[in-house]
Amino acid sequence: MSKSTKTIAVFLGVLGVVLFSAKAVMVKMAYQYDIPPVPLLLLRMLFALPFYATMAFLRKPAHPEKIVKKDYLWIVFFGMMGYFIASYFDFLGLQYIQASLERIILFLYPTIVLFMSRIFLKQRITRLQILAILISYLGIIITFWGAVAIEGSDVVLGGLLVFVSALTYAGYLVGSGWLIPRFGSVTFTSYAMIVSCLSICVYYGLTQDVSNLWQYPTEVYGIALAMAVLSTVIPSYLISESIKGLGAPNFSIIGSLGPVSTIILANIFLDERLSALQVVGTVVVIVGIYVVSRKK
Repeated sequence: MSKSTKTIAVFLGVLGVVLFSAKAVMVKMAYQYDIPPVPLLLLRMLFALPFYATMAFLRKPAHPEKIVKKDYLWIVFFGMMGYFIASYFDFLGLQYIQASLERIILFLYPTIVLFMSRIFLKQRITRLQILAILISYLGIIITFWGAVAIEGSDVVLGGLLVFVSALTYAGYLVGSGWLIPRFGSVTFTSYAMIVSCLSICVYYGLTQDVSNLWQYPTEVYGIALAMAVLSTVIPSYLISESIKGLGAPNFSIIGSLGPVSTIILANIFLDERLSALQVVGTVVVIVGIYVVSRKK
């Protein structure tokens, strides 16, 4: 890979991470209008669906000769995992914790990617990476300790839900790193997101009254549209393109901007504040993820 190509991949990754990190702030803003998680997630995906359907129609797989029928089943699986199940648990968790803490917990996904790569791809974990993982989880414990002292026991439930989100998102990243070369980043992302959109539509139709979806204040639909375009459609393509150029492990380094970006945005738009102990925990997590993601 040329230096200029790598620079572009890094830039796309940074922009994607910053835009994607704004999602938690928008979710918290929407919750102020008393909309439950599932309808908000459905609105986000409904507004995003036309963009993905258009791109799927315009862009064909990059290497169709390498694709087998089973690959499409994997797209269905990873599409449901990455942006339906992961988003569902994330939205649930945000009912109980701050946007800043949510992003810090989600930020553990590189360590989970490492474990999954070891289990499914037989990649070796070095001693340095093990040390980095321990540092990362120590940071989470410190951050949680500070959060529980401020917000109470609901933080534990919210944190657990968001961790499940990080687990499923890591699985999506591992799968995307394997399938993107066959389909191309744009086509793979379009297919996976269409699966995710249809999944939440089916889930909502089976569990809730569809007529209630349009009873919320106008501001909710504006936030959902912004979330769909700015924090879903655009960053999903940017991140996939960055993964294509850098690989999932190297992209994880760029992800270190996520918590910092969310903390800044949450401070501006939600007036969230972190305690000194939470700041220390955040720094420890970022250091651990940087060490676990960097090359020797």
